[in-house]
Amino acid sequence: MRRVVILGGTAEARVLAELVAAEPGVEVTTSLAGRTPEPRLPAGQVRIGGFGGPEGLAGWLREQRADAVVDATHPFAEAISRHAALAADAAGVPLLALRRPGWSPGEGDRWHWADTLAAAAALLPALGHRPFLTVGRQDLAAFAGLPLSCLARSIAPPPPPLPAHCRVLLDRGPFTLDAERALLRRHGIDVLVTKDSGGPATAAKLTAAREAALPVLIVRRPPPPPGVPAVASPAAAAQWLRTR
Repeated sequence: MRRVVILGGTAEARVLAELVAAEPGVEVTTSLAGRTPEPRLPAGQVRIGGFGGPEGLAGWLREQRADAVVDATHPFAEAISRHAALAADAAGVPLLALRRPGWSPGEGDRWHWADTLAAAAALLPALGHRPFLTVGRQDLAAFAGLPLSCLARSIAPPPPPLPAHCRVLLDRGPFTLDAERALLRRHGIDVLVTKDSGGPATAAKLTAAREAALPVLIVRRPPPPPGVPAVASPAAAAQWLRTR
């Protein structure tokens, strides 16, 4: 019996778990951080909660007698990706990063790039006064000091600090283009702020912003840890696992 561990929390992780669980002689366990309420559970076994750092993760991989690990966490989950690289190396387990492709601008897009959330917050006032913040609930604090009237969207209530004038919408994608168009009009949005998460579930907001000729401020995604191979699809990750 081969034992595969998936560090999950993304749609790609769920697809990969389903692919792996369907293969004979393979046991798959997906680990979720536990930050999202009522998460969509993948096929196979599921573990919810943190590890206490790379040492804890390495110990758990040894306990599980894992044969391979796939880091299929969010493209901006830098800490767990870094911990996964250290833990896999310490436990002697091969590691692969599964990262869906980032977004690319099209004709008519008015995209502005920032390397960090802090840089995005510094640039934002020059682009608009009624931003729609879609950066995730953990990262809204980067915009807390701005004297702007903001609309933010997240799956669960964000922790403080928040911008002084910030309305929070609690919602979970995927979002339709018609709904995103209506939201931008209803709230008088004049700039969209997001991270280069990629994927179709939340891409409709980019199309709606293009149609409305709105500027879009995008935070670049970090690369995988050095030395960790990466693939762009669950099918490619499943193929990699067959060779472990």
